[in-house]
Amino acid sequence: MSADAEDGAGGKMPLLDHLIELRSRMLKSLFAIAIAFGVCFYFAEDIFRVLVRPLVDAGQGKIIYTQLFEAFFVQIKVALFAAMMIAFPVIANQLWKFVAPGLYRQEKRALLPFLLATPLLFAAGACLAYFVTVPVALKFLLGFQGDLGGIQQEALPSVANYLSFIMQFIMAFGIAFLLPILLMLIERAGIVTREQLISARRYMIVAAFAIAAVATPPDILSQFLLAVPLILLYELSIFAIWFTRRRRKTGAEAAPVEPLEEA
Repeated sequence: MSADAEDGAGGKMPLLDHLIELRSRMLKSLFAIAIAFGVCFYFAEDIFRVLVRPLVDAGQGKIIYTQLFEAFFVQIKVALFAAMMIAFPVIANQLWKFVAPGLYRQEKRALLPFLLATPLLFAAGACLAYFVTVPVALKFLLGFQGDLGGIQQEALPSVANYLSFIMQFIMAFGIAFLLPILLMLIERAGIVTREQLISARRYMIVAAFAIAAVATPPDILSQFLLAVPLILLYELSIFAIWFTRRRRKTGAEAAPVEPLEEA
């Protein structure tokens, strides 16, 4: 048995076999998305009812659609959005099965925790957006209703606009919460060091507020609710890199050293 096989790394595979394997993994992922889409489309109204709950809790009792096909396409978007969320574990599993045969055992052990943490961090960011940031943003934006120089101003959001609004929040916060994984991966790859991340802290604070300004409505509170978690996640990444580096160093020191054979 070769050393590569013992260490868990697969042998070289021809390009055509790689393409066939990639096509197989993609087809399985698409199949999972299609099944999830069919189920989610059946429950599209119920899913949208959950998504529209923050708007109802903010005091908005009416939502409209201005084009005849708008409500139908909103249901498709809702079903596709939910299907991607549900099928993500299958997609991640297929991606892992495609990449894992070419990795050494220690590389698999290093990457697997990141793969498992990805959906958890994304869900944490999505929950923060849904339960905290979206209600705050809606309260601010709907506060412009009322008398405006003798004219009654009333908010009548359309279903498509509101869906884009809440999906933007959920995706922005979910992706933002993946920052620790991204930083730890590029540190393991040797692209950046912990010391460089520490020295770039002031630039990260500016970047966090810039990202929040783009991903959230123009009110300061919503931007603050995204920028602060980004900064905290950045600090958490620096600590996690220090912790994992210390564990790797401890493990290397504890590893037994084989004695040299005498000639």
